[in-house]
Amino acid sequence: MSNTGMNMRGKITFYEEKNFQGRSYECMNDCSDMSSSLSRCQSCRVESGCFMVYDRNNYMGNQYFMKRGEYSDSMSMMGMRDCIKSCRMIPMHRGQYRMKIYENENFGGQSHEMMEDCDNIMDRYRMNECQSCNVMDGHWLMYEQPQFRGKMMYMRPGEYRNFRDMGMSGQRFMSMRRITDSC
Repeated sequence: MSNTGMNMRGKITFYEEKNFQGRSYECMNDCSDMSSSLSRCQSCRVESGCFMVYDRNNYMGNQYFMKRGEYSDSMSMMGMRDCIKSCRMIPMHRGQYRMKIYENENFGGQSHEMMEDCDNIMDRYRMNECQSCNVMDGHWLMYEQPQFRGKMMYMRPGEYRNFRDMGMSGQRFMSMRRITDSC
């Protein structure tokens, strides 16, 4: 297998109990509903790649970024009240990163094109919030608070007219970071 093919693969194993105990479920791609495989998930191990995990089915609800490592008590480490219900593998991206952010829904209001991380859109662009965006290149994480804190949302290339359609009703984002980890 070529290096490129190997870099595209990810592997995450979920366990029903803390400290990698109990039944397990191995995942090497997107999974929209894990409930048929595990009744709950208390720990996980990312052997390769990067993943977003969600506390609702179909990639909805609270999201958490997971890179290679062991998470022996994933529930408390991520502050989750419910268990992981779905996960999405983040493909490795090489090349430039570009995203245009908009102050209002449906690409309205003030806008700015970004190619680098932004720890505070208010300080950098004088924008009160970001309610829609167009990701042109790369994969990004958006955070509800400045300094890459608070709830996060994974953004892959595409147009996002409003974040309510993604289960983020009333959510506003104040900082953005490129996913540059060598997943």
